[in-house]
Amino acid sequence: MVDKEKVKEYISKTEKALDKIEIVQPERSHFKGLAEDFLEMVEAYHEDAKHFYEKGDHVNAFACINYAHGWLDAGARLGLFDTGGDDQLFTLAE
Repeated sequence: MVDKEKVKEYISKTEKALDKIEIVQPERSHFKGLAEDFLEMVEAYHEDAKHFYEKGDHVNAFACINYAHGWLDAGARLGLFDTGGDDQLFTLAE
């Protein structure tokens, strides 16, 4: 069974991370589009997580928020997002 309070904490953590990131790629860079695609995936999974949480489906909310944060971490490690060096909200490379 999934702990609904823990899921709520994960959703909140992802919201904080979303508020913190910035796309750092130049406007005409191929990587700018890639960063925007990553961010779109994060936002979609984050919204899905909130939707499932509100419906009481905490298992799917947990799955969605993990996907959302995974996209955030991947974007941060690839250098698509500026995270301000925050290694509490993101899994950063050395």
